Amino acid sequence: MNYPAIVVIAYNRKDSLERLLSSLEKADYPEGVSVPLIISIDKGDNAGVVKLSDDFEWSHGVKTVIKREENLGLKKHVITCGCLTNVYDSIIMLEDDLYVSKAFYHYACDALFYVKDNDKVAGVSLYDHRLNVHVREPFQAYDDGYDNYYFQFASSWGQAFDKDKWNGFMKWMETNDGKDLKASNMPENVSSWSDKSWLKYFIKYMIEEDKYFIYPNGSYTTNFADEGTNESVAVNDFQVSLCQAKKRKFCFSDLNESMAVYDAYFENTKLSPLFDGAEIDLYGYKPVSKKRYLLSSKSHPYKIIKTFGRRLRPIDSNIFDGIKGSEFYLYDTETQGNPPEDKAAERVLYNYRALNAKKMMKVLSYRVFGK
Repeated sequence: MNYPAIVVIAYNRKDSLERLLSSLEKADYPEGVSVPLIISIDKGDNAGVVKLSDDFEWSHGVKTVIKREENLGLKKHVITCGCLTNVYDSIIMLEDDLYVSKAFYHYACDALFYVKDNDKVAGVSLYDHRLNVHVREPFQAYDDGYDNYYFQFASSWGQAFDKDKWNGFMKWMETNDGKDLKASNMPENVSSWSDKSWLKYFIKYMIEEDKYFIYPNGSYTTNFADEGTNESVAVNDFQVSLCQAKKRKFCFSDLNESMAVYDAYFENTKLSPLFDGAEIDLYGYKPVSKKRYLLSSKSHPYKIIKTFGRRLRPIDSNIFDGIKGSEFYLYDTETQGNPPEDKAAERVLYNYRALNAKKMMKVLSYRVFGK
């Protein structure tokens, strides 16, 4: 097995970098394996970051510090680091505000090996999403008994590539870098991201080429979202619990057999065949579909064929298990009908446990007035 190098992307967050490097040093690695560590520092006013990187003692292999001679910016810096797959064959890429579990390296190695010859998989995520970033609501993948799920959403909070998978993206970028990303199959939230984002291009690449990332059921990285290029203040929205078991045998599903395959809107594509290829829009975020059948939480003026409740977690389970209720609607879009009642309050109470009026006022006060 080829063992991946660890590539850390750093800029001007000394405390964040120190925290990440500490977690990397404490992690577990295969016995007798020398693991390369590359710290790539974008040029800036960051003497503390440079000194920390130079002084850091890496006991698991050879450490290399790359000090960029010009300011690349986040997008170009990430892409430049990704191209290190051509030097090391495979890499684990980590931005400096991440933190890894003790088991992250074992998971990354096994997942990379599992998907190596699968052209439908564009990369490996070490992070397990628990928030739908489009609608700011909780997300959890359907548990089908495997240690993974598939998601047409590239990972930037801990990811791994071999050179073939990365170079597939690079070939696509040769003719698509800088193009307008707005399209009917591209989430508006993603296409509106800053031009500094490399991630939105990778997501568009996967949509156009019908590829997926393999994600873990249980996270091997977490994100502090410290103040920096993408965040004006530190937030805890993307913190997730870490899988800490050092050694285990992973059970990965094939893309075809998995019941947890998600599109770029966080919607489970395995629901669609259950309803004659219906558009799946459980979060009510997708644009208007041209398909005849639509399964949605949104109120539409179409004939309702069937309804489902919002009781089980994750929300996919309500459909798979046929839970009775009237929070999700299967529409026939070719027949007009009366739009159902909007049930926004019930949706909020489902998504945010233990929420009451007093807590809501505290959150509102904090968000608006900072206190």
